[in-house]
Amino acid sequence: MHRDRVSPNNQESAETHQADENTDRNRLRLLEADGYQEAVRRVIVLARLQDLLAWGRKNSLWPFNFGLSCCYIEMATSLTSRYDIARFGSEVVRGSPRQADVIVIAGTVFRKMAPIIKRLYEQMMEPRWVISMGSCANSGGMYDVYSVVQGVDKFLPVDVYVPGCPPAPHTLMEGLLLLQEAVGSERRPLSWVLGPEHIKRPILPARRDLARESRQQARTFPGMDTVAWYSSKDQGPR
Repeated sequence: MHRDRVSPNNQESAETHQADENTDRNRLRLLEADGYQEAVRRVIVLARLQDLLAWGRKNSLWPFNFGLSCCYIEMATSLTSRYDIARFGSEVVRGSPRQADVIVIAGTVFRKMAPIIKRLYEQMMEPRWVISMGSCANSGGMYDVYSVVQGVDKFLPVDVYVPGCPPAPHTLMEGLLLLQEAVGSERRPLSWVLGPEHIKRPILPARRDLARESRQQARTFPGMDTVAWYSSKDQGPR
């Protein structure tokens, strides 16, 4: 047989080998492309401007260092390392209302303090939000007297109500997470020239209604010395 002549079997095996090489090259290119796409996914974020601004607002809430009575002690406790409110981006507690955008009404609102609270609220930055912390701030609590305002929502627009007398620090943080959810779903005007100028705020359901079924089915209740901590390793006395 002449050396230049190739048998059909040899020709088929050569074609098969060439096809395998092409397949390997294609696989290598796909793997390189996947790696490139994965690298791009890690460094590039695509989002709408409205969503990006809402994400930035909800993760950078700056509370005002303000308290009225005993609920402020629980609010201050949430800043400690035990609870670490910095995990939610709210550790930047400001001493001036002009540098804050969240005010927590923690304590009893007396009529003498109502004008001062309203002035502090008006001095805060826009957009601004209000958290009513504790039964006294929510509805006057047990002080059904002429000297106590029966709910801070009589003169301030409240965004989140935190129940309790006084609420525990992790209850305040749950209210902060609810506020973050509301802030993240808000849509505010991007400019006074372009786009709509009104604010879109979704109506969030009441937590009482969402938890009613699970509360009705509960048969065991934790005592005061056992609190539902965030980590299972942190169980123990309060």
